[in-house]
Amino acid sequence: MIFATADISDDDPDASRWCDAGLLDFGQRRTFWGQAVTLRVRDDHRAGVPICLEPGHGKVLVIDGHGSRGIALFGGTMASIAVRNGWAGAIVFGAIRDAREMATCELGVKALCTTPRSATVAAPFARDIAVRFGGVTFEPGDWVYADADGILVRDTEYRPAPFVYPG
Repeated sequence: MIFATADISDDDPDASRWCDAGLLDFGQRRTFWGQAVTLRVRDDHRAGVPICLEPGHGKVLVIDGHGSRGIALFGGTMASIAVRNGWAGAIVFGAIRDAREMATCELGVKALCTTPRSATVAAPFARDIAVRFGGVTFEPGDWVYADADGILVRDTEYRPAPFVYPG
């Protein structure tokens, strides 16, 4: 499916929720979509590694890192693992690292910023829960669409209506 988040929003605005967190693109894929798998963690990337090791089936890992810019929550090794296991992308409300490596991975990645720092202490985390950032709530299983215009979230998969020429 080829899409633009603007077109989805125009076509079905009542079902579309916009994330306005101001996330930047880092992965090779600039357009990606899939069902959300959610994770809430602060300053520790290790909770995301076992998730990336699971079969992704075209899903998107959504990490609520509380907007922290100090410790990377996603990096090049995780991105490579995610690609091998069929993930479509990662959306990180926090920092990532290994930006050059990430740019070569066939994965969509959006995040606040980069940092070279990695976690040294394990942090508590919660998986498959509702997470909220950028003015939108991401529920596990929500459909997430991301492109150069931003991130759009829907309860159901977007299916474009067949085009009917109005003439």
